[in-house]
Amino acid sequence: QETAAPAAPAAAVAPQTEDARIAAFFEEVFQRGVKDSPITQAYLGIKGPDYGKWNDFSDEEAQRQDALNRQDLERLHSEFSYDKLSEQMKISYRIFEIQTQASIDNFPWRFHGYAFQTQGNPVSQAATFMQNVHSVDSVEDAEAYVSRLNGAQKALEQQIVVMDEAARRGIVPTSFSFDPVLGDSRNVIAGAPFDDSGKDSALLADFRGKVGKLEADDATKKRLVDEAIAALKGPFQTGVKEFIAAVDALRPKSPGPNGVWKLPDGDAYYKSQVKFWTTTDLTADQIHQIGLDEVARIKGEMQVIMKKVGFQGDLPAFFQRLRTDPNNFFPNTPEGKKAYLDQSKGYIDSIYSDVKKYFNVLPKAPLEVRAVEEWREATAPIAFYNQPTPDGSRPGIYYVNLHDMTTRQKHEMETVAYHEGAPGHHFQIAIQQELEGVPTFQKFAFFGAYVEGWGLYAERLAKEEGRFTDPMQDFGRLQNEMLRACRLVVDTGAHAKHWTREQMIEYMTSNNPMTVEDATKETERYIDNPGQALSYKIGMLKILELREKAKTELGAKFDIRDFHDVVLKNGAVPLPVLESLVNDYIAARKAA
Repeated sequence: QETAAPAAPAAAVAPQTEDARIAAFFEEVFQRGVKDSPITQAYLGIKGPDYGKWNDFSDEEAQRQDALNRQDLERLHSEFSYDKLSEQMKISYRIFEIQTQASIDNFPWRFHGYAFQTQGNPVSQAATFMQNVHSVDSVEDAEAYVSRLNGAQKALEQQIVVMDEAARRGIVPTSFSFDPVLGDSRNVIAGAPFDDSGKDSALLADFRGKVGKLEADDATKKRLVDEAIAALKGPFQTGVKEFIAAVDALRPKSPGPNGVWKLPDGDAYYKSQVKFWTTTDLTADQIHQIGLDEVARIKGEMQVIMKKVGFQGDLPAFFQRLRTDPNNFFPNTPEGKKAYLDQSKGYIDSIYSDVKKYFNVLPKAPLEVRAVEEWREATAPIAFYNQPTPDGSRPGIYYVNLHDMTTRQKHEMETVAYHEGAPGHHFQIAIQQELEGVPTFQKFAFFGAYVEGWGLYAERLAKEEGRFTDPMQDFGRLQNEMLRACRLVVDTGAHAKHWTREQMIEYMTSNNPMTVEDATKETERYIDNPGQALSYKIGMLKILELREKAKTELGAKFDIRDFHDVVLKNGAVPLPVLESLVNDYIAARKAA
């Protein structure tokens, strides 16, 4: 019998570098967050034991997460030495630190964030999630879908408890939110199996379609559909009806159509949101003035184009012409909607044709252009982007709302395609998810001023790179930039200067050719989401300011592709971090 060779002496274990230690910490925190959120898991394309569950929406869970955030920040500061980290990991440290601190700072205001609003509520969010995120590639996935339908009642009841606690504290959503939210919620339970109208409800149609594509026998498919029908008619419908009743009961307590100044501690809450959404220390007054200055500048550029296209008259008359000229709209028919979609796809295809002139790195994830589902058209935003899954199983999606073509002005479509699609949100978000050599959490970090600032910067970039050859499409670009400038004025107006809803709508339509319907929808969004509307222009102005600084200081050494690498290669970052990254890039290029 052979004897075993003597064991080699144990090799000395190399001490872990500070980078490796902190990378393990970042991964531990990220994975814990994923484990705690079945919704996050689904967005990431993870199908594990939680695929049939919802998040815990209770305030007890919110308090538990806050305690974990505080522990994480304490560990970051006590267990790791910033000075011993590599330059790349120092960036990750700062992103993690600022992101975690923002969560802690926002926690005391958790009841101030309205439980529902015109553009979103727990019922519509659940239904949209099931349709767009819960994919069904196996019988197990379909069973998980049914499980989520059965679990919706508990999830909604948890959110009703939080909503009622907010009301007890004097925080009730705006008066104009009630009818749209109730309408959307009732739409979700319209059709079979909820009534005998003869048409499947949105969710039953979605489930039938997904199950129909499975490789399974007819008996299994019938069983799955029967189980979904039972879940929809049972716990799902009960939960939705309970939510509808709870919303109805709150209506008399609404403080009206006002900014958050009307809420308890509303002024302090707004200050917190300005800081969160801009990642700066700018005051509401400073931002209001920046907005007024930008509105004046853009008006001048608009007048140049107005004269170029031969319009005789002033800017308000030109705005009215754009709102009412039938040639400025596609027909409000299936053919008109298809034409809008096709043309939007064409704009994005044109970007890809020569994009390597100004980008070194392109996203691997594909980009699709889709129409918003009919059941949520009435309240969904005009256009928005859904990020892809990291594994490539779901593409990036640029959604276009084609609810009413009489409000979709033709000359705006090019700039919206660039903002939501390429080289806007899709480039930034997909490239961020595809980053290599950074902690996982960094691939999903979110800072509003950076993300929306990039989207608006992308519109300007497309112009600089030869797009907008039609002067009216270029006017549409200015119209969209004007919208973002107006947001600085009306958001601060609503929440810091006590502007009325009517004042906001009047300001928007006086300075922009948008329709009154769109101005109303936008205004209600700003009232419901204090500070979010500031992120676009504040972020774009910072990116442009840093680019001009790099151009001026580097001269012939400046390459726009390298500048875009610097902006994009760490994912979303707070604006102060972006500034330091660009300063480091300038110093390195000068020294080269």
